[in-house]
Parts: sequence; structure tokens; C-alpha cells
Amino acid sequence: MTTIIRAGSAHEFLAFVPSLAGFEPVRSLVCVAFEGSRTVGVLRHDLPRRSRDRSALVAVVVATLCRMPGVDGVVPVVYTEAGFADRGEAPERRLVELLAARATEAGFVVRDGLCVANDGWGSYLDPALPATGHPLALIDASRPAPRADDRRHDPVAYALVPERDPRRAAAVARALDRLGAADPSGAEFTRLGDDLDPVELVEHLLEPGSVPARTAAWFLHLAARPAFRDGMMLQFAFGPLVGAAAHEDAAASLERAESRGMTVEELVLGELAAESEEAVSELLARLLMGQTSLRPERARIERAIDVLRRVIADAPDPHRPGPLCMMAWLMWALGRGSAAGALLDAALELDPEHTMATLLDRHLGSGALPEWAFSRPREHGAG
Repeated sequence: MTTIIRAGSAHEFLAFVPSLAGFEPVRSLVCVAFEGSRTVGVLRHDLPRRSRDRSALVAVVVATLCRMPGVDGVVPVVYTEAGFADRGEAPERRLVELLAARATEAGFVVRDGLCVANDGWGSYLDPALPATGHPLALIDASRPAPRADDRRHDPVAYALVPERDPRRAAAVARALDRLGAADPSGAEFTRLGDDLDPVELVEHLLEPGSVPARTAAWFLHLAARPAFRDGMMLQFAFGPLVGAAAHEDAAASLERAESRGMTVEELVLGELAAESEEAVSELLARLLMGQTSLRPERARIERAIDVLRRVIADAPDPHRPGPLCMMAWLMWALGRGSAAGALLDAALELDPEHTMATLLDRHLGSGALPEWAFSRPREHGAG
């Protein structure tokens, strides 16, 4: 059931993998999923640091492939800092052999198994593979020209926020101070206009143009409060109707959480685990945890990430963890787990006790993927 991609074309395939993945893999096991001859998805996991962890990783990969509709083939690709020269063969051979065996047992065609090491590349399934591998220059020569504005080739770099603009950061800090000291019925809040409503605020943030300091400050003020933060985050992904419903539900959830001496996040996880009849709604729980096949709107999320990147850049450090968590969740919703992890690391560095950052780090770190990753997008124009 194994079809080897010939060396003459495998380097072209490897040159294409970063474009499929949306970033340049580093120390990774990348599995390109196929439906027939078409690539239909990419899975990425960190390489196991211990040999005894290989089996668990392979089990996760094969289980994920089984959940992807229409997938019948796979090409695992190892990206490693090790070299052919270290052992006279392709590194991580045992891992790929185990994965190939388990995937074949599960009914998948293993089309090839490839390695990109620090000193060469090659196919684990090629009996004529030189002990030194093939030259990396073959891959480099086949790469498409990089786009000047494409930051996703490096998932960690894509998660970084711009340098803080001192003047704008000072204006945002002053606006936050004024909001913190203002009477909720006073002029400071009146000047926010329609943006006082968090649903209107999110839609305005997604519009082209720069974000005024007062608007950024109000967003940061709300993002520090779980009930508003989660509703805005879901609205970025799913639209204003979901956002409005999530805010309504969050208000009731906040009251219930406070009456039990819990945070909203603890309430969500506890009620989901207990399958409580009083469980928070799909919008604040199932969507938040990715336990639905309803797909978020990619264009909205891409725009939201750009907005959040700029707002976080000018935010005072104590106001950064909330929007960093929002941005991490949005990255995860698009399948960019490495970028999400880098953002959560940044949030936890600022506030090691931050509840949402801790829970997201645990949830995403478990290898959890949103259910919509396994549902086939509707064809354009389909009824």
C-alpha cells in the first residue's frame, strides 16, 4: 500500500510543504494528509524528546487522521536539527517506521516518509538513499519566491507583536486611567458612543483603519474581564450574532460563577465535565472549547489577529494577558498551534496565575484540536 514519491520530485514536494503548513517547520513531525492525489490538510507535532514517547505521538496522529473526512493517504515529514552524519542514516527513522506501520494498519496509504535534516534530506522508504542524504540545495532551488508580507513562514515570529510606539502607548495608558477613574454614567463613557456596546466595538475594530487610543483602551478594559473577553473573542471568530448571544449568556454565567466562588473559566470546564443540565450554552462553552463543527470565519480571524497585534503592542503590560489569550485562541482556531503556544507563554510570563492562559495552555498543550478542523468546508455556492 506504499507508493514512494521519486527522489526527482520529492524535493519539489518538500519545497511546497511550508506553503501547505503556513510556516517553516522546525523540529517537527509534519503529516500531509491526502484524499486521492489531493492534499487536504497538514498536521504538525513537536518531535518527541524521548523514544518512549513515540508510540503516544503516533497514536494521536493516526487518531486525528481517522477523524478527517475523506482522508485516505498521508506523507509524514520529519524536520530535525540532527543530521545524516550523526548516525549515517536519516534521523528519526524509528518514529516514521512506527507511524507508517500504524497508519497502514488503520487503512491509510503511506505515500512516502521524508526527512529534512540539518545536512540533507531523503526518503525513509528509498533503499538507495545515500548515507549522507540528498543536498538541501535541491529543496531550496524549488521553493516558490517568498511573499514580502507573509509572516506565517515562522509560527513563533507570526505570534510576535510589533514594538511598542511610545507616544501611542502613553495615550492608551492615559485613556485607561481615565476609564478606571470615570463614573460609568459620565462623559468619559459617553464619548465612546456606539463602541460602548462590546458587540459594536468588535465590529468597528474589524473595519479598515487605525484604532483610536480611546477605543483601544476601552477594548483592553473589557478584555481584562472574562465575561466580555470571551464574548468578544467568539465574535471575532463567528460574527456579531454569536457575539451578542455570547455576551447575554456570559452575564448569566458570571452571576452563577460568582455565587459559587468560581471564575467563569472554571465554571465552563466544570459544567462541561459534569454534563450539567445547567451547563453554559454552546456559545460560551462548546464554541470556546472547539467542540462544534461550526466553522469560524477565517477572514474575520485574520483581520482580528492583525488588530490584536497592534492593540497589544501599545498596551501596558498588566493589560496584555487577556488579549494575548484571545489572539492565542484565534491562532488555535486556524490550526496554528505553535503560534498559539508562543502567545500563551508570553501571557503566562506576564501573569503566571492568569486563569485563562493557564487553562488554554493545558487544553492546547494536550493536543486538542477544534472539531471544525475535521469538518469539510462547504463548497462555494452549495445549498
